[in-house]
Amino acid sequence: MIRSILTALTTALILPSYAALAQDADAGAELYQHYCATCHGIDATGHGPMAGVLIIQPTNLTELVDQSGAFPTIRVVERIDGRDPLVSHGSPMPVYGPFFEGNDTAIKAPTGQPVLTSKPIADLVAYLKTL
Repeated sequence: MIRSILTALTTALILPSYAALAQDADAGAELYQHYCATCHGIDATGHGPMAGVLIIQPTNLTELVDQSGAFPTIRVVERIDGRDPLVSHGSPMPVYGPFFEGNDTAIKAPTGQPVLTSKPIADLVAYLKTL
């Protein structure tokens, strides 16, 4: 009896924390429209209104999968959070990087390797995977 109560209590305490760490593609879509569409375009093809003034043209985000069909999770996370910097307009991509900091979480790469990033970036990645 005590064991079942402890199991139920442990489950009740642990499951909400896992739900909080889940990637949210809808939240990612909102973040994308607010922070990324200006350069990458509403349709994510790289033709946003700012694309013409950038030194390096924005990537077509609808074509991110590699030859094996895997989404390059690590590369995308590192490009967004600045670990793999890209200077396309005189400053690192993204200009909004500080807005994505905090609320750390881990997501899995196609290899199963965990990648530590922020919750907003995890949500952005979840959205980008839907494109």
